[in-house]
Amino acid sequence: MSRLICVSNRVTPPSTKGAGSQGGLALALGAALRQYRGIWLGWSGHTTPEFTGQLTIQRTAGVTLATVDLEEQDVQEYYNGYANMTLWPLFHHRIDLTAYDRSFGSGYERVNRRFAEVLAPLIEPDDLIWVHDYHLIPLARELRKRGVKNPIGFFLHIPWPARQLLVTLPRHRQLVESLFEYDLVGFHTDEWLDAFHGYVAKEAGGQVLADGRVRAFGRTIRARAFPIGIDAEDFAAIAGSTTAKRSWERMIKSAQGRAMIVGVDRLDYSKGLEERFHGYERFLADNPDLQKHVFLLQIAPPTREDVEEYQEIRQRLEALTGRINGVFSDVDWAPIRYVNHAFRRDELAGVYRAARVGLVTPLRDGMNLVAKEYVAAQDPEDPGVLILSRFAGAARQMREALIVNPYSQEDLSDALKQGLAMPLEERVARWRALMGGVMRDDVVAWRNSFVDALTAVREAPLEELEGLAAPVEPRSFAPDPASAALGLPS
Repeated sequence: MSRLICVSNRVTPPSTKGAGSQGGLALALGAALRQYRGIWLGWSGHTTPEFTGQLTIQRTAGVTLATVDLEEQDVQEYYNGYANMTLWPLFHHRIDLTAYDRSFGSGYERVNRRFAEVLAPLIEPDDLIWVHDYHLIPLARELRKRGVKNPIGFFLHIPWPARQLLVTLPRHRQLVESLFEYDLVGFHTDEWLDAFHGYVAKEAGGQVLADGRVRAFGRTIRARAFPIGIDAEDFAAIAGSTTAKRSWERMIKSAQGRAMIVGVDRLDYSKGLEERFHGYERFLADNPDLQKHVFLLQIAPPTREDVEEYQEIRQRLEALTGRINGVFSDVDWAPIRYVNHAFRRDELAGVYRAARVGLVTPLRDGMNLVAKEYVAAQDPEDPGVLILSRFAGAARQMREALIVNPYSQEDLSDALKQGLAMPLEERVARWRALMGGVMRDDVVAWRNSFVDALTAVREAPLEELEGLAAPVEPRSFAPDPASAALGLPS
């Protein structure tokens, strides 16, 4: 049987502390790697004075982990630079925050070469290779240069940007061309797949074939949407654990009969936290009779603290929290509880269950698994209400949520009022529909569909399919809703 080799920027070792301390993606990949006798390779998180390519290999919980140290210059240029100051803001439509620096691009290429150098000797002829996320887009190209002919797949965990923004990236054509060294490229949603098709047709002179294959740069690849999910059964079980119950009891006690609204997000400008706070402030002003009867718990663990934009957003949120609490608080009530550290998944499950409303309002996001975790944690007899941004990938699957425009304070205010007042019968009906989708489109279904599609590459090589499907005429690809909201031309 083929081995599966996963490659990502960082490696998450299987937890020895139980499922409550590990994310669903790590659990799903860990299960696949055990099934396929696989290897998970990535950066160790440590730096070395000089790159040697020395791998540290360990076997944990049935999974082989291979990690490599990078130089400090690598970290600054590849990780803090090109990945997090160039690609991340650009792919999230924050061109105003996008840094174009030639050294960043050089570091990005260098680290991808280094990953290929250490990975290539580990690859056996029957292996399948699955590369994850925007950090490693050129990796397949570097592996092909080293003679690797195995099926290689790539999955993008963040949105694909509108063509009108992607073309602002220096050497954007070379970046997209490197994706055509993969055999299979996956996106979260059809919307982002469509945006990729639009770039290929309009910028690369390529074709989208009738069977969904994409031809450009002298190669033909498969490109599909693979919506990711959570391990729904596992998370629902976690919600019934002792730790989750204690967390729920703690939140119910601290709420003192008030309705809790919860947000759980990394501290990132893409999550729309400032807009969320302004919308909540508008709700308080619009509904003085509900003041003192609700509060917002916002959990926002810091991330990428070496990047200046992330330091600034933390300062702005702290100031905004202080101002709103200063205006609306009373001696026995504060409208916002703002927490800057992470919690275990089982603790969060209890927090989710205690919340009358789950507020997930990113300005632009990948799938956003918090929305699905909130649904999976609910009490079926008395579920809360999910308010979800139309610009999260999950909005395409979770239409029974209250879908909002996160840029609109009025929209957020109205949705909060509706969610808090929603009768039990409607809450249960919406939750059942949402939970059905969360269970159906779970992380195992995502993992299996991608691996099956990658396996099919070996069984039916693309060269054998050439000419079997007639090309379709390049069509006019409409901008996605986020592009339209920004007024971008088609």
